[in-house]
Amino acid sequence: MSALFWLIDTILTLAVWIIIIHVIMSWLINFQVINLQQPIGYLIWKGLNQLTEPIYRPIRRLLPDLGGIDLAPLIVIIGIMFVQRLILVDVARAVF
Repeated sequence: MSALFWLIDTILTLAVWIIIIHVIMSWLINFQVINLQQPIGYLIWKGLNQLTEPIYRPIRRLLPDLGGIDLAPLIVIIGIMFVQRLILVDVARAVF
């Protein structure tokens, strides 16, 4: 059972890193450090959007309009961290 918890925790940690990379890349695009006219930049951006947008979309519908500030990634990361803490509590109960 602990192997299953480890796998879920690893997948959730990978999801957090994907979200962080997506946020940093969006900043670099907005500050024109990365040009989406370049094929590799566009492909990475498109792939990250395809991974994150289905998660962000329902959260964005619930949040009020904050004038260009997107809190969806932050809320997703907090949710993932909450689930990871729940997993750690279950693993601790199973071990002790």
